[in-house]
Amino acid sequence: MAEELRGRRVAILATDGVEQVEYTQPRQAVEDAGAQVTLLSIHSGEIQAMNGDIDKGDTFPVDRLVSEVSPDDFDALILPGGTVNPDGLRVNADAVRFVGDFVRSGKPVGSICHGPWTLVEADVVRGRTLTSFPSIRTDIRNAGGNVVDQDVVTDNGLVTSRNPDDLPAFGAKIVEEFAEGRHRAEART
Repeated sequence: MAEELRGRRVAILATDGVEQVEYTQPRQAVEDAGAQVTLLSIHSGEIQAMNGDIDKGDTFPVDRLVSEVSPDDFDALILPGGTVNPDGLRVNADAVRFVGDFVRSGKPVGSICHGPWTLVEADVVRGRTLTSFPSIRTDIRNAGGNVVDQDVVTDNGLVTSRNPDDLPAFGAKIVEEFAEGRHRAEART
């Protein structure tokens, strides 16, 4: 299992307020599978993670600005949650453009908890089935998405989960989908 994502470039898009375990555990899952991970954000320096949206967690160094990259630079994307993180991303034009272009490229994306807010803002949930934290499900439905209440949902390369309790299932499924995304890309060449 340690080589499934060897050579794959995975972006994680996050900003201040990211739920720490929703950043660290998916990152660890794809790194353990061999992926090279880049933390993208809307500002340089470090981002402040939170625990339960209330308590400050660790800070994490930003590798690149989302305004300086393209979906072509990566093979897969992770959108962690926390309430403040996706709320900040969905009002940033560069983040919304990147997420929309990434999903439309057909490359795999994993999003957990409140992370789908950015997908809603990028108008890429219409006709898709996904799950999320309960408080944003109406937003997803209003954007044309179909919401189900399951620990992990996959819809054509889009992997979503509800909350930190779902992290084991989410981590396993993003590794699987990101590996399949690699095979789909190889089959096209």
